[in-house]
Amino acid sequence: MTSDPVRLGVAGLGRAFMLMVPTFNADPRVKLVAAAAPRAESRAAFEREYGGRGYETVEALCADPSVEAIYIATPHQMHVDHVLAAARAGKHILVEKPLAISMEDADRMVDAARGAGVHLIVGPSHSFDPPVELAARLIERGEFGALRMIQALNYTDFLYRPRRPEELRTEEGGGVLFSQAIHQIDIVRRLAGGMATNIFAMTGAWDPKRPTEGAFTALMTFEAGCIANLTYSGYAHFDSDIWMNDVGELGQPKKPGSYGGARRALSNLTPDDETRLKTTRTFGSGTTVDAAHNEHFGPIILLCDRADLRLTPDGIEVFCDIERSFIEAPFGPAPRRTVIDALVAAVRRNDPPVQTGEWGLASLEVCHAILRSAASGVPVALQRQCKTKYEEPTG
Repeated sequence: MTSDPVRLGVAGLGRAFMLMVPTFNADPRVKLVAAAAPRAESRAAFEREYGGRGYETVEALCADPSVEAIYIATPHQMHVDHVLAAARAGKHILVEKPLAISMEDADRMVDAARGAGVHLIVGPSHSFDPPVELAARLIERGEFGALRMIQALNYTDFLYRPRRPEELRTEEGGGVLFSQAIHQIDIVRRLAGGMATNIFAMTGAWDPKRPTEGAFTALMTFEAGCIANLTYSGYAHFDSDIWMNDVGELGQPKKPGSYGGARRALSNLTPDDETRLKTTRTFGSGTTVDAAHNEHFGPIILLCDRADLRLTPDGIEVFCDIERSFIEAPFGPAPRRTVIDALVAAVRRNDPPVQTGEWGLASLEVCHAILRSAASGVPVALQRQCKTKYEEPTG
């Protein structure tokens, strides 16, 4: 029945799943019925918490007849195999960003989902954040005239959070581009209508002990005339959350005295020690985040003909010609409810979201274009972009 909760299986019980746990626990529209993970401890914890079945392999999870859709939260390089397995089993798919590492694998995934007649949703990414969705609707309706420019900035400690060795190798999806730039790209494409045309970019890899891109800056152009500049640094110095009312990326109030915590935690650790530290953030070992605000991805300012808009964790500040106002984007009850909105609409009503497999492929193209532009020193034309399929929500 259309009112029944979506019966969801989970592939991977690591950090990505942990970030979704508060939403799964708070939203009755989904029911976790099974999971696959290599660690027996994580499987046992899932079975205790949710009463579902734990599997050692994703293939076994896909064969479970009680599962309608699968949330793939495994490492980037595993996405392709797991999406293909889910599609073969006829399951709808929510796959963590990025869709894949290579464009060739992304094409295979999109084709497999289309051929199987199942929905492929790429997320969660910060393009699902309620303030982003609210701003996108205002722009689409022309509330403040044409969108002319987007400025997206973020400065975090990403590169110094606990990492497995492959997370520090670009060719395996490591560094800030595939894990972090993809958020900014998704947001900017969502706001500007999707059809990016060119990108000129430079990257930085400045720590020999973390030999991958830790920063980038880029200038994007769009078919409709909008210009966007994107800057990201994960080197754990300046923290742009101070520009976001001291609210962290996951919507949590920042704790006084937390500055420098990421670097301190990694000091004097061997790679094996760091890998073990990473496992403490998985289901059954780690803790979830208590959010009090919507999630965000750093300061984003939109310059329109009749106003500038500043996205905040709680809504949008509007700076018009002669007055200022604020439009609230309510928080809760589920922190990432918009992700569940997309999943339920796809599974129950056959309504694809903005963030389809094709959308994820287009954002992945921009990641690769950033690398190519940085290496060549020239702009790169984008060939695989897609428009935002915008519809007003039906309730």
